[in-house]
This record gives sequence, structure tokens and C-alpha cells, in this order.
Amino acid sequence: MSKMLAAVLHDFDKLVLEDVPMPTPKEPGDVVVKIVSTGICATDYKAIKGIRRNVKFPFIPGHEPAGIVAAIGPGVVHFKEGDEVICQPSGYCGYCKHCRVGNTHYCDHAFTTGGDGPEDVWAGSFAQYMRTKEQCLFAKPKNISFEAAGLTEPLSGAWKGVVQYSQMRLADDTVVIGVGSIGLLCMMVAKAAGAGRLIAIDPSAHARQMALKLGATHAIDPFDGDTKRKVYDIIPDGPDFVIEAAGPIQAVKLMVSLLRRGTKWNVFGITTHEKFELDGGLTHFLEARMDASFGTTPLAMQNAIRLMETGLVDTQKIITHKFPLTKIHEGLEMMASPNSNKVCILP
Repeated sequence: MSKMLAAVLHDFDKLVLEDVPMPTPKEPGDVVVKIVSTGICATDYKAIKGIRRNVKFPFIPGHEPAGIVAAIGPGVVHFKEGDEVICQPSGYCGYCKHCRVGNTHYCDHAFTTGGDGPEDVWAGSFAQYMRTKEQCLFAKPKNISFEAAGLTEPLSGAWKGVVQYSQMRLADDTVVIGVGSIGLLCMMVAKAAGAGRLIAIDPSAHARQMALKLGATHAIDPFDGDTKRKVYDIIPDGPDFVIEAAGPIQAVKLMVSLLRRGTKWNVFGITTHEKFELDGGLTHFLEARMDASFGTTPLAMQNAIRLMETGLVDTQKIITHKFPLTKIHEGLEMMASPNSNKVCILP
């Protein structure tokens, strides 16, 4: 049996590079993709480091790939060997009540390649090849690089949260708390959607500088003085829209403190089970609208591809580091650096 190199997680903080059997199409609709580029998501990092505990060992992480079709199974009609593709990590049945209304990320029979959420977890993209389903593939436009295409899934999540769920409006004064890679993508989608004043909040000077370079009108260090006062100095009437894309519970609490009447707020970045408090009466009279967003759907993926293809969002601009698969551990260490944004693995 042919072998390939993969990064296999055997336990928390025990990611091992080893030769494993190369995947082959097993069932109708199966496709094997040669991975050309895959991003490291914060959720991958959290799983590897043990910050996220909903992990079954052993498994191959990685869920932001783009590559080339290497083999197809019976019944595959829309793709052929050699096609350049973008992979959606979440598979779905298409027939349950959730899929029928477009919420494929709620699917009762879902699987995921290298990610989290469903019980059925397939080997992911920190490998030379990956098996998935034809329904999870999208044709990669020729004018998008493989590295940029590998960020379609996080960009689709940003579009889904900012545009589809929170229904951002033209000229909304917007605050993004946390401008790591996913926060930058949320910010870039907000910019493309016509944000008015666009404030980036992050303790990293590197992240703030990157945000200003990519369209933020202002950047604030949350550890340098009264953050709420600084935001309201820039937006005297308060923000129309606040996106939490940071992760720590303190970011959610800061978001709540920034609300005024009618503010839209999206709990996007926090994935750990921590608590924050709301004043019931104040929440009632503010009429602030809370949304949240996780995962992706074919609709979100297709819109993300359109954003890249038309040049409205250039995901290549947030990539700061690239590593071969053989140096994935260096890539993971770079994830913890305040001087990085998106880290990509090029198997």
C-alpha cells in the first residue's frame, strides 16, 4: 500500500510526522485531493495544544485546504483528476431537515475533515493527500493562488457572520475586537461591505499595524487606557456593529461594554465554555441584537470565492508565514507569536 507523510495527533501536544497509508476513494462520491496549501486555524492549534479538548486520538488535523484532484470514486461527475479545487471541511447529507433549509452545518449526519463539531471526523489536510466528498469541492478560479484559496473556509465564516447573519449595512460604524487572521478577514469583509469608521482592537502592535494596512480607520490597544472611552471618542454615538473575533472571555465582556441602543454584536471568536453576564433590563431597553456564527455552508463558501475572485478581499495579504509539512512544528510555534497572522503549510 502506498504511503504518504502526515502530521498525526496522538495526544495533546503530541503531533508526530509519520508515514501513513495514502487515502483512496472508498465509497461513491469520494475524491482524493493532493494538498497544495492548507492554513493553520486557531481551532487546530487549540486542539493540538490541548486548549480544545473535544478531540479523539489519533487523528490528522487541518481543515483549510486547497489542492488538486488526485483520484475519484464512482459516481463523481463534476470533477476529474487534475482539477484545481478548494475544499469545504464540513460534509452533509443534503436530506435532513437542516440541510433542506440550507443549514448544512447543522446536518444530522455531518462529517468533518480535520476539524471539530460532528462526531464523524475524517483525516484532515496536514498531510500530502486527503479524502473527502465531491459535494465538498469547489473549483478554484485561476486568478486565486493556492495559498489564498486555502483561506476560503475562514473567509466564508467571516462572510457568514458579518453579512449573512449580522446583516451589516452600508456605512455601519464597526468595531472588530481581535485582529488575528480571522479578525482580519472579518474586518476585510466589513470593509468590502462598506463599513464607515472601522476600529481594530488588539493588544498586538503587529496585528494593529496589519489592520490599518488592510483598511481599518483606527486601531486601539485594549491594555492602554480606557478602551470604551477611546472607541466613543472616535464614534461619539457608539458603534453600529461589534464583532468579537478574539477568543478570550475578556473580549466578549469588552464587546458588551461597547453596546448602545440598536448595536448589532456577533460572538464570533470565543469557542470555549466561559460565562459572561448581561443586565436583563439594560439588554431589554438597548435592543442590541446578538448573533453568533460557526462553521460554513456551500452558500458561504461560494460567496467567499466570489469575494476573492473579484478582488474585493485578498486573503493572500494576511499570510505572514509559510512552512513545508516537514516543519509544521515551527509553524505551530509561530502561531503563538504576536508577530504573525496567518500561517500556512505547503505539503
